[in-house]
Amino acid sequence: MAGAEKHYIMPRAKFDAPVKLCIVISPYYKDIADNLLAGAKAEIEAAGGTYEVVQVPGALEIPTAIGIAERMSNFDGYVALGCVIRGETTHYETVCNDSSRAIQMLGLQGLCIGNGILTVENRPQAEVRADPADQNKGGGAAAAALHLIALARKWGGQRKGVGFLPESEEYKIAGELKDNPTA
Repeated sequence: MAGAEKHYIMPRAKFDAPVKLCIVISPYYKDIADNLLAGAKAEIEAAGGTYEVVQVPGALEIPTAIGIAERMSNFDGYVALGCVIRGETTHYETVCNDSSRAIQMLGLQGLCIGNGILTVENRPQAEVRADPADQNKGGGAAAAALHLIALARKWGGQRKGVGFLPESEEYKIAGELKDNPTA
């Protein structure tokens, strides 16, 4: 049982300037979601950050909401919260795999995201992982996002693009500088 295993928890991230996160949550299982949210809020507040909470219908909508928020607002990072409990159909695999993959793709684009979407076999597993007095994966997801924000700030802050744009407006085309064929 994983709950009995001991693991290392990194020290809380520290910031010189304020951080603002967007918590995107699916309240499909409202009691579980409320506990995850409490953990995330507590972790962000303990790090001196602020947050805005956005609700979406289900786990599949969480990455889409994060993508929209990234394009249209000014958050430093994101916390994805929700719960998927295995049912009788293969829909469980679709929701788990696709939401996780989409969040990972957003992260690879440079977004600082903590993934706190629980993927469990049954309700008791979800309750343990959302328990404010125990594991609370909501707080863990917020901590992950905060650590990624600290890392991004350490390396110079957010840049648009994923390394495909030159640092300056100048670029070479077949050995010549843009707009200056004699250079």
